[in-house]
Formats: sequence, C-alpha cells, structure tokens
Amino acid sequence: MAGICCGVVGEAAETSSPIEPTSRPSARRSLDLLPLKYIAADVSVPPLENSRKRQRLDRRASPARECDNAVHSSKSKVVEVVPNYSSKSPTLDSTSPTVVEEYPRYGVTSVCGRRRDMEDAVSVHPSFCQETLSHDKKLGFHFFAVFDGHGCSHVATMCKERLHEIVKEEVHQAKENLEWESTMKKCFARMDEEVLRWSQNNETPSCRCELQTPHCDAVGSTAVVAVVTPEKIIVANCGDSRAVLCRNNVAVPLSDDHKPDRPDELLRIQVAGGRVIYWDGPRVLGVLAMSRAIGE
Repeated sequence: MAGICCGVVGEAAETSSPIEPTSRPSARRSLDLLPLKYIAADVSVPPLENSRKRQRLDRRASPARECDNAVHSSKSKVVEVVPNYSSKSPTLDSTSPTVVEEYPRYGVTSVCGRRRDMEDAVSVHPSFCQETLSHDKKLGFHFFAVFDGHGCSHVATMCKERLHEIVKEEVHQAKENLEWESTMKKCFARMDEEVLRWSQNNETPSCRCELQTPHCDAVGSTAVVAVVTPEKIIVANCGDSRAVLCRNNVAVPLSDDHKPDRPDELLRIQVAGGRVIYWDGPRVLGVLAMSRAIGE
C-alpha cells in the first residue's frame, strides 16, 4: 500500500512568508527578540583575546583603554543592542515587495504488508513540465502518481519510470490545444502498450517474479495520477487506487474505483466474454480484485 499527501502553499498562506517585510511594528518586534548586553560606563570591557598573557600585556600598555561602544555616563546604565545576525541573513529593502512563489508540499508513505516483496511504486516529479502559453506565461505542472502492483513489481516500476515522461511528451505535443481527458487516455494507452510489448519480447525482469512457484501470469499494476497545475488538478486512474481531496476537513473523492461489481464494469466484462466470481469478494475470473489494470 502506497500513498501521497500533497498540498500547494502560495502567497496567501500564513506559513508561506518566511521573512516579514520591513516596517516599524515588525522592527519593534524584532528588537524585542534580540539579546541585550548591559554595559556600565565605569566598568571596563575585557578584550576579545582568549590568551591571559595577551590580556596582561594589553592592560599594561593601555590601562585607560575604553570600549568603543561604551557611552560616557556615570549616572545610569547603558543598554547596547547586539544583533545576532548571521552572514547569510537576507537584507530587505523597505521599497522592494516580497515575492513568494507557489510550490508543492508532499509526503509519501508505503507499506509492504504481508507480501514478500514491495510491489507498489510512487512517482513524484515537481515541475516536471514547463509550458509557455500564447501570452508568454510559463506554467509549471507537478506530477504525482501511485502504482499498486500485483503478481510482481516490474509493471509498477515501469510505470514509475515512464508514465511521467509520456505525459510530458503528450503535453508538449498538444501545447495550446491541450485537452486533458483525451491526453490522459492516450498516455495510459501508451503505457499499457509499452508494458505489453515488453512482456511479449520475453525480456528478463529485474525483480524476482521468475522465481515464484507457481508462476504468476497475472502481473500488472493499477495507476492513479494527479497533475497539479496553477489553476486545476487533473486526476486519471486505472484500477482501484484512489485520489482524494481534503477540503475544510472533508474528504472529496476525485476518482472512481474500477471494481468488478460496478454495474458498468460488470457489463463490460461480460460483453468481453469474462466472468466475475465472488471469491473473497468480487474478482475477475476469481483472481483480480479490480476490473482494470495496466499490463493485462
């Protein structure tokens, strides 16, 4: 089982502004946080050298030496503000606006479960595609996908390595005439053709499926893909992997599971000559718990 949690943080979010613009209230708050050092006018400040011998020599040479930052006053103490700035701290101009670009935040989790090997894969490619539209505005697209393999892991691994490249090629080819529904259908069809062509050529996989006894012929993977653009989220899925949007603490489903007992999927399976057998739940021919998958 694998999953991705993704969020987009922009300029409107409270946590997206790491540096406050320079203003009188913010400067006053920053002064309150600075460490303070109290220096009396009649107290000599020890020199900065670490060596005691060096200190004794300096005192003999200049007994009346005073601190450069000390203030001559015998009636009150002087407060010297010591800023704790590092050399890498940015310097802001009060006239320059703070620009914060939107960026994706995401987390990934994957659990092997009771399987001997991990058969799932996760694909994350922020800003995998940059498109320039007619008004010369470059848009960044972010790719997130989860592939739940069954039988073995090589189909899910192939989808992880190739599907985002296929989507990128199709988006570049469509450009301004981009129609997401047809584009994603074409991408999934191309991915399925590549997997079938690979299996027909009898290429040796890098996984351990050839060592399984009995040999498993039902090797494939589900796929759920989310392409995040500055304006929308495009979701496409094949199988029973699911995409969910969290809005105001409410889960909003963005995809429909392809299950054998779904009326339209059941009719499609029967028209194709297949059967749905209820063996620990509805399964295609008593094996697959999903009605669609890449590679089968």
